[in-house]
Amino acid sequence: MRDRLETMKSEALEELKRAEDIQTLQELRVKYLGKKGILTEILRGMGGLSAEERPVIGQLANDVRASIEEVIAEKQNKFQQAETEKRLRSETIDVTLPGRNIGQGAVHPLSKVIREIEDIFIGMGYRIAEGPEVETDYYNFEALNLPKDHPARDMQDSFYITDEILLRTQTSPVQIRTMEAMDGEVPVKIICPGKVYRRDDDDATHSFQFMQIEGLVIDRNIRMSDLKGTLQQFVREMFGSQTEIRLRPSFFPFTEPSAEVDVTCVHCGGNGCRVCKHTGWLEILGSGMVHPRVLEMGGYDPEQYSGFAFGMGVERIAMLKYGVDDIRHYYTNDLRFLEQFVRI
Repeated sequence: MRDRLETMKSEALEELKRAEDIQTLQELRVKYLGKKGILTEILRGMGGLSAEERPVIGQLANDVRASIEEVIAEKQNKFQQAETEKRLRSETIDVTLPGRNIGQGAVHPLSKVIREIEDIFIGMGYRIAEGPEVETDYYNFEALNLPKDHPARDMQDSFYITDEILLRTQTSPVQIRTMEAMDGEVPVKIICPGKVYRRDDDDATHSFQFMQIEGLVIDRNIRMSDLKGTLQQFVREMFGSQTEIRLRPSFFPFTEPSAEVDVTCVHCGGNGCRVCKHTGWLEILGSGMVHPRVLEMGGYDPEQYSGFAFGMGVERIAMLKYGVDDIRHYYTNDLRFLEQFVRI
């Protein structure tokens, strides 16, 4: 066994001497020192040795292993140093060359619009409220005067996770949560920005996920004129001091009376053009007086308190403000589109 070990050592050192890369070293390590290598195979015969021979052969085997591992380590370091030097030569940097220009980033147009809307309403004394995007059926529908059998639920095709959990279809649940948290205190004066989700086919004006901002005011003696004055102030700051609004009767389950809100066309100033279909008006949001049932569900007595609410799609506002004709531009991350907003 001693002769076999010495012979193996000589053969291994000779092969290692001829090795020219790290891969060959690894193959030789496995060949001689691996679990199924030559050294392991030789040591299996130690069971037939006498008690006096075993420690001697065991020590010799350890010496042989150490000698082979030492050579492998030395050659591996040598190969690695050579590889490092090769990479350094190929990756030499000329520090005298001029630097490359780094493109200037910009705030996303939707983020710009959200911040602008928030600034306008904060200036009018509103605060920002937020809530979960995964909602319960109760907050998303029932507390907003939409019981389970209400036909108006068909107006919003929803993403349900379970029978009682869904992705919110509007930011209105934040209003109910805020009313509950206020525990009957007034005034309530909030806006609720956030993502909402509906089962819609993506096209130039629709998306399955979009941004919405809703507003809510509750206090004593809140009237429809307060709603109109608030929205008039908002659109003039958003689109210009010459912008006018008009309210058209509509229906929403959570407001009564309800109204769609139009603004004078931002492209033609109300004179009529292709964008406004020659009417001079563009629809931007829905609004109305908070339904008494919604006030009750939120913990407010409709005999003592009243309020108004409104909701707008951020993409719609941004499309009008920047003259964008396809909502999908906001979500495709096309630099040709986004770079236009660096200067805005």
